[in-house]
Amino acid sequence: MIAGAAAAGEVRRVRHELADAGLTAGILVRDLDSGREVGVDPHLELPVASLVKVPVALATLERIRRRELDAASTVVVDPGRATSTGPPGVTRFRHPASVALDDLLYLAVSLSDSSACDALLALTPPAHVSRVLRELRVPDVEIRHGLGELDDTPAEAMEHLAPGLGHAFAALASTASGGSVIRSLDVSVSTTSSARVLADLLGAVWDPDRLDPAVSGRLRELLASNVHRHRLAPEFDRDSSTWSSKTGTVLNLRHEAGVVEHADGGRFVVVVLSRSSVAAGAQPAAEMALGRAARRLHDLVRRTAPSPRP
Repeated sequence: MIAGAAAAGEVRRVRHELADAGLTAGILVRDLDSGREVGVDPHLELPVASLVKVPVALATLERIRRRELDAASTVVVDPGRATSTGPPGVTRFRHPASVALDDLLYLAVSLSDSSACDALLALTPPAHVSRVLRELRVPDVEIRHGLGELDDTPAEAMEHLAPGLGHAFAALASTASGGSVIRSLDVSVSTTSSARVLADLLGAVWDPDRLDPAVSGRLRELLASNVHRHRLAPEFDRDSSTWSSKTGTVLNLRHEAGVVEHADGGRFVVVVLSRSSVAAGAQPAAEMALGRAARRLHDLVRRTAPSPRP
């Protein structure tokens, strides 16, 4: 971690701004070349929501590389029968569809289609995902449930009745230690991780020596195609930089994990996991606070990092 009074002061300011926005967060920013990093509670464990689609995709791509799965093979996916605005992709289909495995990967990662991810998990169940990640010697995220279960809660049903009602219930139902009467928000039963573990995972994807180039290259391509650009992307999308990421959102959880690559060669992994105590569905102040916090910590690491490699 970066030491010094200036760095400590910046971290304190970020903490205060997050608290003012009603947020508890775990954040880590790391220079992928030098390893220098700074964070705010980077070991904080929170339910990861849709961020789990990254390890699922990684395991699927590795199985394709091993020829255990065929990227061109088709999978019949049942419609999600969504009745409210929100999740995209197969989840909103009204009829069964035959979708190629490679296209399911695009839907799951780039569009964050939960039905597509559940179709991938039917081919590579959670225990198999963990086994593949261990064989690759990359950080494992223990998957405890499918993605469809995240929308099947009383709080989500309340949210459909009146905007903000489910979020109010979620905020009141969560404890400081991560417990909740809502299964998808309870760290003891949901799929959880920390900013540090997810940063390590993305670091492996961007390391040319860790994974097969066909696997890492395709996953980076899918993350670069992420259509959800409302959280951290406004702080990192520039003509002189590219932002590749995956978001995760369920009720009062707002996450994003990605890598920003600058034209000068600098590469930084940025992971933000957060939980809001504000009883509201739409929270633009929280989104802006998360983006600002990530950018300030990124700028701190970049200012103190060695010159990027040529």
